[in-house]
Amino acid sequence: MSHASTVDVLIVEHVPQEGPYAIGAALGAAGLPVRACRTWAGDPVPDSLGGAAALVVMGGPAAAHEDFPGRTAELALLRTALEAEVPVLGVCLGAQLLAEAAGGRALPGRVPRIGWGEVRTAPAAHTDPLFADAPERLPVLHRHGDGDTVDLPAGATLLASCDRHQVQAFRIGGSAWGLRFHLEVDKSAVDAFAAAFPDEADEAATAPGLIASAPGHLADLAPHRDAVFARFAALVATRAARSATRTFFTPMAATWEERFAADTPRYAAAVARMGLRSGQRVLDVGCGSGRALPALRAEVGDEGAVVGVELTPAMLTATAAVEGRARLARLLMADACRLPFAAGAMDGVFSVGLINHVSDPAAALCE
Repeated sequence: MSHASTVDVLIVEHVPQEGPYAIGAALGAAGLPVRACRTWAGDPVPDSLGGAAALVVMGGPAAAHEDFPGRTAELALLRTALEAEVPVLGVCLGAQLLAEAAGGRALPGRVPRIGWGEVRTAPAAHTDPLFADAPERLPVLHRHGDGDTVDLPAGATLLASCDRHQVQAFRIGGSAWGLRFHLEVDKSAVDAFAAAFPDEADEAATAPGLIASAPGHLADLAPHRDAVFARFAALVATRAARSATRTFFTPMAATWEERFAADTPRYAAAVARMGLRSGQRVLDVGCGSGRALPALRAEVGDEGAVVGVELTPAMLTATAAVEGRARLARLLMADACRLPFAAGAMDGVFSVGLINHVSDPAAALCE
């Protein structure tokens, strides 16, 4: 059975009041089961994503620059998710942690902001997979404490800001988003927030009209909130099998070669039985760390073409790390069941490393 036969979304929660709310509803509507890690209830932060199709990290009263329990483990999870290029959503504290995991910084801020307020979407939001249809001004709920300043890492895309805090929403790469504000709230979330932080909720100067104005703000927010999270859920669902594969293999990529060194002579013997000739074109599909590439290159010679296809980016990095292997083949990141080649483009296909790791081996072999 494939390791990706069942997938879920891992959600890390720091306090009971700051749950996933509309995020969870969107994931449920898309048929995606949720695996909650409630650190506030004593759940340990997992040391791996465990084949999860996505990672969601919610908010909490701590700041990312503080050394709170679980911080190191959460940063490691986020780095693994970024390396595996699986969908990530960080909210409030989760957004700060995402920025730090990607090489940015969460810094102590001087001006807290609590209550309703608008954020302005940036030009890049118009083509963003989640925020493409968001209005120029978006009503949201804020709760920024001390850790309210984020320096984005190089290459990050700013998606929203406000007058008091420049970084309000951002994207890392093509599938990781950080939201400094609480877009996920509904009425139960506002009520829970007010009950959990009564001093802030009752303070007119701190959170003016938090409860009284909630119905109107939520009515304005709801269509945009639901659209953003429906898009995130659809992205997760579309990539679920691919993401589960990547989260499964990414932590093992660095040691894959040494763990399965005994396969190298067996792969060479299998390649010898393929009957390849000099000058032909051959594909290693699911090439892993490239153990079959030397034998394939030897069979087709310098005039032939060898292509290695792998779905997990970390595996391609591991292949390139082995001296000389990256020069033996053209390495491509692609789905074995959706190969980027025309029919008849190859004279031979080596798939020994793949068949045990796909949900439908017959379909993969046909492809």
